[in-house]
Amino acid sequence: MSTIEQTTPDALPAGAAQLSDDRVRAEQVAARRRRRRQWQIIGVRLASLAIVLTIWQVLGGRVDPVLFTTPSKIVLAAVAMIGSGELWTYLWPSLVVLGIGMAFAVVLGIAIGLLLARFWFLDVALGVYITFLYSIPSVALVPLIVLWAGFEMTAKVIILFLFAFFPMVINTHQGVKNVDPKLIEVGRAFRCSEWQLWANIVLPAALPFIVTGLRLAVGRGLIGMVLADLYTAISGIGYLIVRTASTYQVDKMFVPIVTLGLLGVSLTALLRLCETYVAPWTANSQND
Repeated sequence: MSTIEQTTPDALPAGAAQLSDDRVRAEQVAARRRRRRQWQIIGVRLASLAIVLTIWQVLGGRVDPVLFTTPSKIVLAAVAMIGSGELWTYLWPSLVVLGIGMAFAVVLGIAIGLLLARFWFLDVALGVYITFLYSIPSVALVPLIVLWAGFEMTAKVIILFLFAFFPMVINTHQGVKNVDPKLIEVGRAFRCSEWQLWANIVLPAALPFIVTGLRLAVGRGLIGMVLADLYTAISGIGYLIVRTASTYQVDKMFVPIVTLGLLGVSLTALLRLCETYVAPWTANSQND
């Protein structure tokens, strides 16, 4: 009996140390797997890009250059347009419109979505109008916006705002509505105030929906940005696409198109990076 009493206290720290070592090794193995998975994703994407560009280069060279072009010619045209400052001259006004319109869409979209989700009478009174406006193609409203706001930057910002606003308000509203009622009941059981409920339970739970709405808003915002350039002014990257297409400069026409694609990919990647810091619990185990 005395032997058991003497050895048991010594055995417990050894067992705890063994568990700690096992956990460290498990974390190291998981970290190696994540790194290997990341390298595999990068490799697959690079291989896919190389295959697509090769096929494009081969097939594009067999098409009439008036109708199509190749990646090599696009790169040469991009170097020339960047060197001369032509691309930046048309891109900068569009980026300004994108920044202003997205700022209004994000702030107002999140705020209105939260209000609709919080106050049922606002949801009943205004929800139908949001659904009605969202169901109307935004392109159909462009002539009316131009008639009211003219051809200056104000009209461009309004057009872009309409494209980006609805994904934000709808996703924010849906995210709050999908919060688990049991979580709210637990918060109320612990006598949380209204502010504590929203700050610690509702908003963190709705954040994945809000981030998804932001990603959708970025894509729709880029569409609205180009559309605003086409309809409202002779400036911006949308006008550059039309001008180069009308003069059959297909290689130059593809430069702003590819730029828009790269801009969308970059903004989406930036949002995912911000998501890992703001809401790490929503980050996917696999970076995509």
